[in-house]
Amino acid sequence: MDSHVYRAGETPLRAYSIERRTKETQIRAKLCLDGGEVQVSTGIGFFDHMLTALAFYGGLGLELEAKGDLEVDGHHTVEDVGIVLGQALRASLGDRKGIRRFGSAYVPMDEALAFTALDCSNRPYLVFDAPMPQPVMGTYDACLTEEFLRAFAVHGGLTLHMKCFYGKNAHHITEALFKSLGQALKEALRVEGGGAVSTKGVL
Repeated sequence: MDSHVYRAGETPLRAYSIERRTKETQIRAKLCLDGGEVQVSTGIGFFDHMLTALAFYGGLGLELEAKGDLEVDGHHTVEDVGIVLGQALRASLGDRKGIRRFGSAYVPMDEALAFTALDCSNRPYLVFDAPMPQPVMGTYDACLTEEFLRAFAVHGGLTLHMKCFYGKNAHHITEALFKSLGQALKEALRVEGGGAVSTKGVL
């Protein structure tokens, strides 16, 4: 079940509530592009930390609860959260009129430096260049970051390029990536006009 979120007077917010159930995961989420409370619970502590950072630096409201087959591993949970958040982003944006559309950000974290450039283009694509020196952070497999980002970009309609220029600590690298994604989204989602930022007139 999914739905738009309304404020008093039935004026729609840039927000969306969504629920997704499969044999592997059950996920409920409410995303608001204009801010709000942030509460995240996925059963994977490090992933919760990253999603909270993404929402905070993106100026997003995010309430998300995920239950997955963690007895297998975290892959299904992380990827399906990316699907759900991407779908919520796409629905929240509607026709995408008025948004700045493009965003980019550099974020350093200790020895690591990450960069994100994105386009809310409705043409999904991911370029990810961030080798991870360590394979695991807590119970989170480092390779799952790319899986989350691919699902988020594809289902959110984002052209997304992310790179870590250097870093020795996978925790620092991953956190810098999520924070730079948040910063870039905050810039791209900012409403600056009334029409679509495209020479075609539509996104």
